[in-house]
Amino acid sequence: MVTTQPAPWHRLAVLAALMLAAFTFNTAENLPIGLLELISQDLRVSVSAVGYLVTGYGVTVAVASLPLAHITRATPRRHVLNGLLVGLIVSSLVAALSTSYWLLLAARLLTALAQALFWAVMGPVAVGLFPPEVRGHVVGTLSVAGSLALVLGVPAGTWLGQQSDWPVPLVVLAGLGVISLVTIAVLLPTSRPEEGHAAYGTNPDAHRFGTVLTAGTLSATGAFAGYTYIVKFLGEVSGFSPNTVSVLFMAFGVACLAGVSITGALLDRFPHATLTTAVATQAVGMLGLYAAGTDPAAAVVFLVLMGGALGPVFMATQNEMLRCAPGRTDFALAANSGAYNAGIAAGAAIGGLVLSLADVRGAFLAGGLLTVGSCAVLLGEWLLSAAKAARTAKTRPNTRPRTADRGQSPSTPRRRT
Repeated sequence: MVTTQPAPWHRLAVLAALMLAAFTFNTAENLPIGLLELISQDLRVSVSAVGYLVTGYGVTVAVASLPLAHITRATPRRHVLNGLLVGLIVSSLVAALSTSYWLLLAARLLTALAQALFWAVMGPVAVGLFPPEVRGHVVGTLSVAGSLALVLGVPAGTWLGQQSDWPVPLVVLAGLGVISLVTIAVLLPTSRPEEGHAAYGTNPDAHRFGTVLTAGTLSATGAFAGYTYIVKFLGEVSGFSPNTVSVLFMAFGVACLAGVSITGALLDRFPHATLTTAVATQAVGMLGLYAAGTDPAAAVVFLVLMGGALGPVFMATQNEMLRCAPGRTDFALAANSGAYNAGIAAGAAIGGLVLSLADVRGAFLAGGLLTVGSCAVLLGEWLLSAAKAARTAKTRPNTRPRTADRGQSPSTPRRRT
């Protein structure tokens, strides 16, 4: 089978369709957060039970990402994406028509299964459409689309659900999925998964892969140990009113969007530094909230820092997976997505445990220290690499010309006897 490179406008259209799909999946994942009360009242279940719709979603993505990538390893990416988008559309419609909690939960888990594989497949497909030198820009563009779900998708879906009924935004999500499906089905060429420059890492490095995976998981765990309870923190510790907290929550999302936009422009030039900088910024934001969050002005500053780092951390780890994957990039991206979602679930659990033992400030302290651990992993790898390079330089054989015997210049011929 010969790979056919699509026309330039086809590439842009497919990239736009993938961006729309990323926006739709991320909105679907987080939409129940804004519709908790409406769903609870309509289905006659507790608010905490509705919260499990988000928790179960994240756990499913964490568990299913790598196995699904392995199962579909030989299937053309166009067919995989079409199947995933059909799954998104069907599950969204089933969720909208649900009259029981368990049917809604089943529909959510189906969406989660589709998303688990989508993040593994989307990156190599999108990056493979464009020259390798703009890889970071493409990853950044996709991340902007995903971040818009928090800034625009969830608030808009919440408003629409409040103005009509909670199933209505789910129907809208199904419609967005149809647009992505039609575009990809018509314009994306059919090719084998191992074809194209994005199918394998540009600089395969198993040690770097393990380092990034570990650092990303620690960072996600730390972030969501605090972020899960950010509304409680801003109200109880910083003293903001509920209306102000809603505005600050939106500001957090805007900071996240700005962070991925700025980082996307730097990924191609500074792939290692952008990840370390994003993780360090997150640590400063979380520990700053713990230490100075009682002051409203300081709380806003550190909240923006934390928001500005949250999106870039995941984006930078995804970009590193495309660089250092020791094998296929879709497997590496699946592992990264699964580890990140496992970190989200673990972080929420750790934050809840700390909350029951201390207070909400303690959750941010725990999250900040976990993020510092992520920084230590990245810096430790850098120090080891520097030490190894220094040892190599010392043991490298001297390649300079040997000096002639008896103090003669190398250029002076020896006297024959």
